[in-house]
Amino acid sequence: MIESSGISVNQKQVFKQASSFLASLDDDWQQHIARVGECQLDLKPVQQPYEALIRAIAHQQLHGKAAQAILNRLLVLYEGKFPTAMQLVQTDPQLIHACGFSARKLDSILGITQAQLQGEIPDFSTAQQMQSEQLIAQLTQLKGVGRWTVEMLLIFNLGRLDVWPVDDYAVQQGYRRLKKLEQAPSKKELRTIGEQLAPYQSVAAWYLWRMMD
Repeated sequence: MIESSGISVNQKQVFKQASSFLASLDDDWQQHIARVGECQLDLKPVQQPYEALIRAIAHQQLHGKAAQAILNRLLVLYEGKFPTAMQLVQTDPQLIHACGFSARKLDSILGITQAQLQGEIPDFSTAQQMQSEQLIAQLTQLKGVGRWTVEMLLIFNLGRLDVWPVDDYAVQQGYRRLKKLEQAPSKKELRTIGEQLAPYQSVAAWYLWRMMD
């Protein structure tokens, strides 16, 4: 799961509305939200989709702090700035691998880099105008980029509030803990559950991630 930090005043107002809506669903949501407090989902619209995808790849199957440590080591190679696609392609892959990326993640990153250079990844303004499912369909054609990776881009980069990542382990287990279930719901069951959380499924996911802290 991807970690978050501060939010703006406008975001805070929207998240307050979302939190109130979710808390009104039932006692489990109300008690959990009261315990966690205000939503601190940190949107990062300054990132281009190319960068957001690579950051999401880093976070796959890792705790946020571990993923951020790997990304920090990557940034050191480029004087603290996120590398351009051209910089990445000109870098010895072993140096990137040494930052902590697995061979599979390195392969995905290099694939994203090539796609960026070939103009296959939309810029931020173009992505903003695309429907979520349209963007998912386009970007999951890239090697190593699955639905979850694009969903993280939709939530954190484009600020879509109604994205429900049913493939996310922490969402699955967070809901199990929230409802005190013996086992996590299936992805199909989660999709049905998500319908009740609309139009604030992204915020609901954030609160379920907090169940895993």
